[in-house]
Amino acid sequence: MRSGHPWQVGTGWFMQRPCNKVPGQLPRFLLILAISLCALLSPSSAQTKQPAPAAPGSSSSSATQSWKQIPIPPLHPFHPQEPRRVELPNGLVIFLQEDHELPLIDGRIRIRGGVRDEPADKAGLEIIYADVWRTGGTKSKTGDELDDLLEMRAARVEASPGIDSTSLGWSSLKEDFDRVLPVVLDLLQNPEFRQDKIDLSRQQLLSIILRRNDDAGEIAQREVTRIAYGRDNPYARVPEYYSVATITRDDLRQWHKRTFAANNMILGITGDFDSAVMERKLREAFGKLPKGQPFPKTNVAFHEQAAGIYLVQKDDVNQSTIEVLGLGIERRNPDYYAIEVLNELFGGGFNSRLFSSIRTRLGLAYSVGGGIGASFDHPGTLRFSASTKSASTAAVIQSLRTQIDDLIKNGVKQNEVQEAKDAILNSFIFAFDSKAKVLAERMAYEAHGYPADFLERYRSGIEKVTPADVDRVARQYIHPQQLSTLVVGNAKDFDRDLSTFGKVTPVDISIPQAPPK
Repeated sequence: MRSGHPWQVGTGWFMQRPCNKVPGQLPRFLLILAISLCALLSPSSAQTKQPAPAAPGSSSSSATQSWKQIPIPPLHPFHPQEPRRVELPNGLVIFLQEDHELPLIDGRIRIRGGVRDEPADKAGLEIIYADVWRTGGTKSKTGDELDDLLEMRAARVEASPGIDSTSLGWSSLKEDFDRVLPVVLDLLQNPEFRQDKIDLSRQQLLSIILRRNDDAGEIAQREVTRIAYGRDNPYARVPEYYSVATITRDDLRQWHKRTFAANNMILGITGDFDSAVMERKLREAFGKLPKGQPFPKTNVAFHEQAAGIYLVQKDDVNQSTIEVLGLGIERRNPDYYAIEVLNELFGGGFNSRLFSSIRTRLGLAYSVGGGIGASFDHPGTLRFSASTKSASTAAVIQSLRTQIDDLIKNGVKQNEVQEAKDAILNSFIFAFDSKAKVLAERMAYEAHGYPADFLERYRSGIEKVTPADVDRVARQYIHPQQLSTLVVGNAKDFDRDLSTFGKVTPVDISIPQAPPK
């Protein structure tokens, strides 16, 4: 503590107080306590702590408003360290992102072909494939032997499924990279898909199917996609008992043969390495991989579904999950930035209209929010979601509709648009505060054909959005009469019958035992 601080004992302020003369034989901690109490109770001390009386006619709000007068400097330019792009003669694209903060090297291979591309009668194939690709090991080592090998070096190699791709990722200490990379190459070139691991993965997936109706939120997530896209749409497809039962070891081999090709892969490396040295290693390791037929682009038709009220009757809950839903947009849509501001303003946070009205002012919902979804290469889903007690279900639906109607009819205000833009821009940097995050985003742009500087365009795109832009996209993309409403809850406890909002369509979530005829 600096000299003269009110709580500094023995010098400065206390030594000048008239009541610091206490018997010297007291223990030191009692001496300190006595001096402290004396200082607190001193009349002169009390006088110094009394606030000055307000001047006649003055406003107490001047102090609370003073923070608004603090100048806010402009945001620093956003220029993330872009990874270095290298394309090999066989078509493999490599991204190198140096990051010397820790002595680690992480890698990820993104392979085109995912859940949306699997045959409809074998839904679940991609999930089992990604699991057994790793656990099934290679021709020379079982998955268990790979576990032991990697654990000795505190390294990992994992595969994971995705909607449009499969990923094979790994992480290791810098000095172990040359030992772990051969494991990755072996898995790429010589996967074994051992039957015992297929059987285990199948049982695990069947147990997930068995429990998929336990949680109301998970039910809502699944059924929103089915209503917005259509039950037969590849993006809405889910594994079933009968589809999982048909998946064979040969199916996994054929899937790997179909997707494994150098020109079908994007490789990203981030960590503590020299780019020139790493490029030479990767050229040597991956340059010999075969080139194959480009993976075919998935063409899926999307249509607005008939609006209606959909009910999932769930007797064992006393709360309702509510979704007002429709189709969203692709991220390459020029209106993407205005929609981002609209989403933040209307349903994106504590200051959003939905939260301020339905949760804070009316106290009707535990959580509420949402917006117009934007996916890389297909329309996202438009979702305005809320959770509430059963007895408030209809009231929340009505409140959601009222807020949507008000948005369309009365538009937005300049100050709330600016606040939404500030919230987006001030938090944007935290979504890409590491080189690994920037690398992952850049790989996604490469996979979906986006400009390399799409990330850097985001900030300027948000800054240019005007209230007129937000009003226009709200009216263009939100059509209240075409939106559907999904409710997962116990209808007998609702505050009023859902039929007062329109025709109610029951949603059957029972798990089929056989394929539909």
